[in-house]
Formats: sequence, structure tokens, C-alpha cells
Amino acid sequence: LTGAAKLVVVVAIFLLTFYVISQVFEIKMDANLGHIFARSALDAAARSTKPPRYKCGISKACPEKHFAFKMSSGAANVVGPKICVEDNVLMSGVKNNVGRGINVALVNGKTGELLDAKFFDMWGGDVAPFIEFLKSIQDGTIVLMATYDDGATKLNEEARKLISELGSTSITNLGFRDNWVFCGGKGIKTKSPFEQHIKNNKDTNKYEGWPEVVEMEGCIPQKQD
Repeated sequence: LTGAAKLVVVVAIFLLTFYVISQVFEIKMDANLGHIFARSALDAAARSTKPPRYKCGISKACPEKHFAFKMSSGAANVVGPKICVEDNVLMSGVKNNVGRGINVALVNGKTGELLDAKFFDMWGGDVAPFIEFLKSIQDGTIVLMATYDDGATKLNEEARKLISELGSTSITNLGFRDNWVFCGGKGIKTKSPFEQHIKNNKDTNKYEGWPEVVEMEGCIPQKQD
């Protein structure tokens, strides 16, 4: 009987121990699951409050049959300009395809695809190649331009007139080391709403000898047949 009693006591202790351990384990599992679910809820809430990202980082989505674009002029003679269309960076210092003067990206007005990207030195270069380039642009082409360092010294009346025909209103007043960004098109019937221009003024310049960077974003209507 004594042996049987000891066995009963041992079994009872084992069952009690197993019960206590299982309860503790269950509590820990509940706590871990609760922590996981709480974290998931917080992550979901964070995702829901995070503002959506639109193409090229613009502030709102473009309507159908429009191309999103964002661009900035150069910063003094240190940081080059940047031109982005439909989330594709067409020109930038990182791509190493920008330079002093006027930087130009040509985009297909129907597809939004890049056709050409060049820069023309308007300080130490020759305006003639720039004029020939402007004359070669085909109807229906979107034209985006941004200055870097100085984009005006070598500009003549013919070059300014050709840019004006693309929809620019500020090109006639573009001066030494002004900052300027512009988006227009070949064959445009009206003046473009996409243009920003800051004059070089020693009293208001952000950088020594240069005004602050100008930025611009918007939605370009797709060319329709």
C-alpha cells in the first residue's frame, strides 16, 4: 500500500507540474500572439496613414492621358538640374548627362518615351548647334528645359524666338545666371503654363552669385491623334 501511495503521489505531482507548465506556456503564447497582432495592427495603421507616392514624387496623381513630370534647375555651379517624366529620370547629375548651360530633354508626346537629351553650353560654347537642334524638333514633341550655372550669355534673338515658339514667355527675359525651368512643346498653340524663372540678383540670391533652385511639377496632356 505504501508503494501504491507513493506512486499516486508521484503521478499527482507530475500531473500538477504538467498542468502548471502548460498554463504558463499558454499564457506566454497568448502574450506573444497578442504582441504580434498588436504590431500588425500598428503596421497596418502606419501604412494606411502613409501618404501615397505618385510618379516622379509629385504631390498628386495625374489624370488619365497625362504624363507626370517634375524638374529642377541647377544649384549654382555645383549641383546639376534634374528632369523626370513618368517616374523615369531623364537627366540628372547622377546619370552624368547634364552640363553648364541649357539642358534639354525631348519626349514623345504620345508615348512619354525619351527621344533625346542634350545640354548646350551658353557661357563658353556656341549657340549655332543649339539653334540647329531646336529647328530639328518634330511636331508633337514635349520639350523640357532647365538651366545650370549660366544659360543665357550666348543666347541670341534667333534662339530665344525658337524657344518662345515652344510656348515660353520668360525666355525673352532670361539673363546671366538666372535659374529657369520650362516645359513646352513643338506645335503648341498657346503659351505653356509650365515655366518658372528666378532672376540673378545679388540682394536676393540664395547662393553667392546665383539665385535659389527653381522646381516645378505637373501633368502634361498626352498628344491625341
